[in-house]
Amino acid sequence: MVLLSVIPLRIAIASYQAPYPQAILTLGGGSNREKFTAQFAQQHPTLDIWVSSGIAPKLAQNIFHDADIPKSRLHLDYRAVDTVTNFTSLVFEFKQRHIQHLYLITSDFHMPRAASIAILVLGSQGITFTSISIPSKQPRESTVHILRDIGRSFFWIVSGRTGASLHPNIN
Repeated sequence: MVLLSVIPLRIAIASYQAPYPQAILTLGGGSNREKFTAQFAQQHPTLDIWVSSGIAPKLAQNIFHDADIPKSRLHLDYRAVDTVTNFTSLVFEFKQRHIQHLYLITSDFHMPRAASIAILVLGSQGITFTSISIPSKQPRESTVHILRDIGRSFFWIVSGRTGASLHPNIN
């Protein structure tokens, strides 16, 4: 329980030390997310971009190239197999790069679950985020999915494991 009480403090410190986002993290889930991110990145030309398990690399590279985003800003990462691992596979890279504040981009229906995970996984490592939701027509994800991934995030905090290998249909 002590560990959990430290997360809000770590988030507050990160927000104080880095009041503005220092990078962009987009969660894969369809080309619309990469297209939105490319347009968003044009308005934030100093920020590097991470796309976690998005569309095929060549397609993603073409989207960012067509938006005149230099390759040097783009980091495509395909290690994640689900939403929890979108965060756990990159959090230590962000720490290593001293990134304390991210723009988190995903679809509006997915943001409640993504934000819940981000608070725990990123927050436990002293990283905060500003969420940017992409409008969609899909219904919000179920509370069961959100609670499941909150549990998996807690499990990762205490064990370093996400539980993704326990069930092949987790996403």
